[in-house]
Amino acid sequence: MNGLPSRLDARLLAFPIMRALFPGSFDPVTQGHQDVLRRAALLFDEVVVCVMFNSNKVGRLPIAERLDRLRAAATDLGNVTVDSHTGGLLVDYCRRAGIDVVVRGVRGVRDLDHEMPMARMNHELAGVETFFIASDPALAHISSTLVTTMSQQDRVSNDDLRGLLPAGGGGSKGS
Repeated sequence: MNGLPSRLDARLLAFPIMRALFPGSFDPVTQGHQDVLRRAALLFDEVVVCVMFNSNKVGRLPIAERLDRLRAAATDLGNVTVDSHTGGLLVDYCRRAGIDVVVRGVRGVRDLDHEMPMARMNHELAGVETFFIASDPALAHISSTLVTTMSQQDRVSNDDLRGLLPAGGGGSKGS
């Protein structure tokens, strides 16, 4: 009332909007990805889930289809946006988008061993912090590689695959 900010106003200014990037190849999107995304959406004000081009991986699904599946998996998450980045480093995307936190899901120590050097490099290059979310134990066995391998087997039914893919964000065999 005197024109000065209240204590509450000052505290709100001290806590900027927290934006996080959840990057991955998402080839295909799995229930594990969806679980990490949902949990990240509860923790951050905004989450950008981003299909990243990985030159070490041969993509099975076109990027446009992966984006559609991510949108379907995030339908009820109002603070999630879907994007893609096909050139440059992850930190390049973070700098351009003004994002300081990367979210990564980890299923176990193998994932953590793989993620730690990248987290250190992202921090050294751009001050980007990495926030690890431990997988739900019921979903820790699921990976995109497992889903792809199973989908190529004639004896695995679409019903079996549906248990690994998010509702509305999955696909059928051969897709």
